[in-house]
Amino acid sequence: MFGSVAFLIIIALSLLIFAVSEPLKYYFTLALLLAGVALSGSWSIDILTGSAPAIELILFRPAHGPGFVLTLDSLSAFFVIVINITVLIGFFYARGYLAPYRQTKQNTRFSIHFFSYFWLWLSMLMVVMLRDGLAFLVAWEIMALSSFFLVIFEAEDRKIMKTGISYLIQMHVGMFFILIAFLLVYRSTGRLSFDALAEYFDGHHNLPLFLLFFVGFAIKAGFVPMHTWLPEAHPAAPSHVSGIMSGVMIKMGIYGIARVLASMQSDLLATGIFILVISIMSGLGGIMMALVQSDMKKMLAYSTIENIGIIGIGLGLGVTGQALGSQSLALLGFAGALLHVFNHSLFKSLLFFNAGSVYYATHTRNMEQMGGLMKKMPWTAMMFLTGSLAICGLPPFNGFISEYLIYMGMFYSLSDATLYISLLMIVAILALSLIGGLALFAFTRAFGIVFLGEARTAAMNHAGETTPGMIIPQVFTVGLILLVGLGSSVVVKPVFNNVMITWGLKGMPMVAGALSYNLSRISLAGGILVVTLGALLLYRRYHLSRRVVEAGPTWGCGYTAITPRHQYTANSFSGNFNVLAKPVLRTGKIVDLPDENELFPGKREFFTRSHDIFRLYLIDLPVNRLSGLLKKIAVMQTGQIRHYILYAFLFMLLVLLLSLFNII
Repeated sequence: MFGSVAFLIIIALSLLIFAVSEPLKYYFTLALLLAGVALSGSWSIDILTGSAPAIELILFRPAHGPGFVLTLDSLSAFFVIVINITVLIGFFYARGYLAPYRQTKQNTRFSIHFFSYFWLWLSMLMVVMLRDGLAFLVAWEIMALSSFFLVIFEAEDRKIMKTGISYLIQMHVGMFFILIAFLLVYRSTGRLSFDALAEYFDGHHNLPLFLLFFVGFAIKAGFVPMHTWLPEAHPAAPSHVSGIMSGVMIKMGIYGIARVLASMQSDLLATGIFILVISIMSGLGGIMMALVQSDMKKMLAYSTIENIGIIGIGLGLGVTGQALGSQSLALLGFAGALLHVFNHSLFKSLLFFNAGSVYYATHTRNMEQMGGLMKKMPWTAMMFLTGSLAICGLPPFNGFISEYLIYMGMFYSLSDATLYISLLMIVAILALSLIGGLALFAFTRAFGIVFLGEARTAAMNHAGETTPGMIIPQVFTVGLILLVGLGSSVVVKPVFNNVMITWGLKGMPMVAGALSYNLSRISLAGGILVVTLGALLLYRRYHLSRRVVEAGPTWGCGYTAITPRHQYTANSFSGNFNVLAKPVLRTGKIVDLPDENELFPGKREFFTRSHDIFRLYLIDLPVNRLSGLLKKIAVMQTGQIRHYILYAFLFMLLVLLLSLFNII
């Protein structure tokens, strides 16, 4: 009872964000977030530690109907922890990031921004805790609207406003599919609820309903080919919002898919293979598109699609394991997917915060204009390097642990698998390996172009490190990344328990124990690596402190007229890849070639571009055709009242004729 009342009080106090004076507005919102995080976090910890099997909190219950009742089980509790950590760190980072905007934005804009941020957090909590379908859809709509207002923070830019509207439209398309799926459940069971899914699946084919739910949730998650909103909305939003959207908001789609999968009873093999195919497409398509981007945040946005693909591969393997009766594949697939949800929320939010720091210092997101920023922004550079190593799945960072679980699930299943299942596992292993290799290529490119070498433009020479208020939240995130990487055996055990409870897996202590032992040894090796590297750096510093260090120009092999223009650009770095992937990426170049009679060619500019083929054919082409049709119909808009009266008369005449002939 106390928890429900306290939660309602926090919700009610959020309305005062508009009334609080400007100097206190941020701190008031922070206080509300801290109170809400502490309250919901305590509930989740009770669930995850086994102190309580489930918690039910009644916010509002009418005389007839389910109302708003929050229910926490192990799956909900896990997602609540992920949401709380990322949202809170993001809000600490926001204080420094938003500081320059206070001179140009009105107080009302900040009120809307902080209120929307709080309600995005609140709606995500309700999404993972509501079981009633109608209440869930209300929370889903609040999440879409609040994130829309966060995306259009700079709404005076027409491009950003257009991006926000496109995002909102696609979110409502997804909600339409979820609504249809719930209505089918209601028609069959008389209940509009997640709790009714098991009853529906027991008496019907499971795959058709799952596909409806999947499309609705996959649009939010950003699976290919339903990802087209994501590469546009993430760069348009402020960087702390991009970090939250990429880190946790898109995971609400993953939560929805996992919640439906937990109730499925048949068609599991077909479902698992379907998820695997879509996920491999997402992983490969996302990282391939990331490799050809010059916009730093757009590159990170496409990388998010890649990681959604990795999570999806884990889910697909888990369902396939259930279908085949392979408990180890099911456990490791689901556990790897859930752990990667948490890991991705850390390193992807960190990378978006890094991108925000770079934009804060340079006022550009174009990597072609950067270079040499490690000398100007050493803390930001080291943080970006850490996030890059983690997202590439390299030890001793957290990304390695979740991908290791997925790999182990596939390797364990090969020993007793049939020929076709073995081929499926080999394809999945090769795809995940290729995704990892391309990710390493992409982030080597990004780090090298942005932070190494020499400044490509004069503006980079004036860049400087960001404020401690923007650095400290990133340092805290790095600490969590290392904690998961070095203490993996401790972190993975609750995830194993969560999977066993959610999907009802039995008799898995032996597999979980063996993996925990292996992870403890991996963590020990990672710890030794970190300590050894730290000792070498300390020795180097001590050794150099006792000697005179001279600095001079780099040996240029006899040629010293090198300028920053001789460096690799982002596009030239990935040039060979662009040629190989041209049929998929639709890369092209724009260059004004000199005329053959032009004896002294003037200055020329060279551009490269790539197209997202899914956006090109699924969004742009239909929209352009519809726009062309509407323009043709627009000839009827004459502006003369007599024509509009004639249209109404013709319509009534048509209705009369159809009625006379019993057509309507």
